[in-house]
Amino acid sequence: MKRIGLVFLAFISLFSVYGKEIEVCSGCEVKTIKEAVALSQDGDVILIKRGIYKEHDILVEKSIHIKGVNGPIVDGENKETIFRFSTDNFSISGLEIINVGRSYTKDFAAILVSRSDGFVIENNVFKHVFFGILVEKSKNGQIRNNILSSEAESQANSGNGIHLWHCSKMLVANNELSGLRDGIYFEFVKKSEVFGNKSVGNLRYGLHFMFSNENAYYDNVFKDNGAGVAIMFSKFVKMHDNRFEHNWGTASYGLLLKEIYDAEITNNVFEQNTIGISVDGSTRINYTNNTFSRNGWAITIIGACYENVFSRNNFLNNALDLSYNSKINTNIFENNYWSEYAGYDLDRNGVGDIPYRPVKLFSYIVHNTPETIILLRSMFVDIINFSEKVSPIFTPDNLIDSNPLMQRIDD
Repeated sequence: MKRIGLVFLAFISLFSVYGKEIEVCSGCEVKTIKEAVALSQDGDVILIKRGIYKEHDILVEKSIHIKGVNGPIVDGENKETIFRFSTDNFSISGLEIINVGRSYTKDFAAILVSRSDGFVIENNVFKHVFFGILVEKSKNGQIRNNILSSEAESQANSGNGIHLWHCSKMLVANNELSGLRDGIYFEFVKKSEVFGNKSVGNLRYGLHFMFSNENAYYDNVFKDNGAGVAIMFSKFVKMHDNRFEHNWGTASYGLLLKEIYDAEITNNVFEQNTIGISVDGSTRINYTNNTFSRNGWAITIIGACYENVFSRNNFLNNALDLSYNSKINTNIFENNYWSEYAGYDLDRNGVGDIPYRPVKLFSYIVHNTPETIILLRSMFVDIINFSEKVSPIFTPDNLIDSNPLMQRIDD
């Protein structure tokens, strides 16, 4: 996939030619944002000077550019949506937008974008939001360098930071998201990129996307969320150079894959999650050069996962490296480094001389009876794991790494 940023080269020429400037401040001729929007025409720039503007339901239907000067605050006073954009070729930047209305039946947002082609939302701060940025049926948009936060306490009365629905060719880059339901949420989004974001301390997922194909996610950090990332019912996904850290909970994971096909998962770090990757019904995925360190489970595979390749990954000091609940295996494990591997390398070619079985009988038992995890470090567990290693009964006989590496793979 070519860098989506190239698509936006047209924006540079578009945004470099402005119309007139309209200044907004308490001492200016124009004192409110709504009044400035009403006076503006396509191509105009609205300069909002420092101050507090208690406004909401600001409807923008013109191709204008709204810029904050010295950090003005737009306070929605917990009433409805604050900005509504229903136009092409607009931008909004430099504002602090606070106190979005909350509802159990309506999706109120700091910024709502509907049916737009070509826009930039950048360098804004969002606080006390329900939804932060909500984009519907739009394309060729950039959402970058924003800070979004809230105080989500339950899923029912909280919203998402950046929420995209039925969009394409979007760029979500270098944003910071915390205290929300989901940091970033995609549904029916295609041919888009998500990179350089930090999604930390969110109630449900750092990133959640469904029915979204041909997207790339890279250089992001997902930390201390209810769960890191959930990818569902999608295909042709690329995820690389991300960090999944400290996503702990009884049903938590760094990355969940549900019904995913033809994906590339490379150069990611999964560190101290309950489960590094939970895989369910996902096929033809290449897992390459990832590092799984100090997780409860590095990988759990649940049913109908075929023709996946796990190659040149590091498995470092996980409580359990792999959980597998099927007796049929068409997946390939090859040339991975396993810190639990106790084999030898007599010919000193860097590859173990005996295969490694990553699935231990105890992981099978824990999958069926979670309470048995308290026996993890007991001698009883060592005995049953050894018996399964010698004569596999519960795990597929061909689920082995025939060429385990003797040294971890360095970045």
